[in-house]
Amino acid sequence: MVKKRKKLQGTVQKIIKPVHPGMPEKAQIEVKDGEDLYREIRVENEVADDQGEKAQLKQGADVDIIVEADSNATTKKPA
Repeated sequence: MVKKRKKLQGTVQKIIKPVHPGMPEKAQIEVKDGEDLYREIRVENEVADDQGEKAQLKQGADVDIIVEADSNATTKKPA
């Protein structure tokens, strides 16, 4: 299946410690091209490389955000 994708740029604005022990730490990321009210996203602060080695993001880190969907979940953009 062919996938369509868009790559966005972002910066880790802050690392949010969990409220309760056992809950995951969160990374708040500012999406550079996001609309004003939707510019920030929060995700679990865990990333992995191709070998599966896990790591955490640092505050101030530049990141790429990839939005990906199957071709059958998209429509052709009018010219």
